Amino acid sequence: MTTANNKNGKGANVGSRLKTTVEMFCGIGGFRLAADATGLDTVWANDIEPKACQVYRDRFGSSLKEGGIHDFLDDIPPHDVLSGGFPCQPFSSAGKKLGVRDPRGTLFQAIVQVIERHRPKFFVLENVKRLLSMEEGCHFATILSALANIGYRIEWRLLNAVHFGLAQNRQRIVIVGKCDCSYRRESILAPARDFDSLSDGQLDYLHDQESWLPIERHAKRFPTWGFAENGRFVAIDVPTFSDAKSAVMLADILQDDVPMQFDFTHTMEPRLAQNDEVCRFVDGVEILSNQAGGARMGYTVFGIRGVAPTLTAATSRHYERYKIGPCFRRLTNVEYARLQGFPDNHCSTVSVYDQYSLYGNAVPPPLAEWVFRRIQGEGSEIPVPTVSQLAFVLNEKAK
Repeated sequence: MTTANNKNGKGANVGSRLKTTVEMFCGIGGFRLAADATGLDTVWANDIEPKACQVYRDRFGSSLKEGGIHDFLDDIPPHDVLSGGFPCQPFSSAGKKLGVRDPRGTLFQAIVQVIERHRPKFFVLENVKRLLSMEEGCHFATILSALANIGYRIEWRLLNAVHFGLAQNRQRIVIVGKCDCSYRRESILAPARDFDSLSDGQLDYLHDQESWLPIERHAKRFPTWGFAENGRFVAIDVPTFSDAKSAVMLADILQDDVPMQFDFTHTMEPRLAQNDEVCRFVDGVEILSNQAGGARMGYTVFGIRGVAPTLTAATSRHYERYKIGPCFRRLTNVEYARLQGFPDNHCSTVSVYDQYSLYGNAVPPPLAEWVFRRIQGEGSEIPVPTVSQLAFVLNEKAK
């Protein structure tokens, strides 16, 4: 996976400066696999979930600290990159002012403390799509405010696992912080070609930091891409992802020989009699039939000509039926691993039952690897507006 800057040699020296990483809320090591693939040495990791820790130790050794993060904050060593898929706790509304809440006492605040103490060159955080609209934008505004006021340029983007060669519709927010903000027109999470569809007026808006809004003046939903720094932000929905890989379908990753324990064909006749036929694609997912318009997810029957719906840690989701040939079955633990971009046997040290939740709660390594390669290549320059159009925009501002 190569960025535009890697192609022309730019970023080679930058990448050599990034050597070590710390992984907070590490789970089964999605960020760890990405770090390994990009030459970063993970010097410390932490998680509180015993089964996840069991897998992490089995795969990566003893650099892991098991338990609550607040018990280990003083043990975290210096590092170049901090990563983590942080838990999404509610922030306190006490003292709420203009749409920004109080993050103190939360697990997210532990991340802020570590960043302030160690000043890593970059941090990379990951969370669910609904973070952009939780509490009418107040939740994400609190996160941006906490991160953008400690000397970092913050950039976020909504990314989808399908763009990284995975057969899963999994949209996730990635938040990157860069300590050195001297390059004002550089994007980590958007290759330069992604801005081709923007108008000159929009490009000027991105470059003109004085026109950025105070974070507390956010709308009910934050757009899918943006910058934040020193208490202000700029955000735009950027529809193009020019680094997208060729699409992979669910049918492409299925196991050939599947044990009978995954087969539910014999129980499907009464269920099908209660379902309504759908036979259409929703966000790339083939839905054959369901009940109550899809409200009862456990009764949905999926096809394999599209991608899988978002995997989750919810136990009920692990028993969804897929029509594969003449049979109806659930996906296997190995297929869950493939949908997330992990090796087939990554979680083999725990039971099949436990593997579903662990994979469903993980960050996809290919997605994380793309981000790590981008930070090592220092991203892409944001195009500047054309001279004639910019002059028109400036004249309009002067009126």
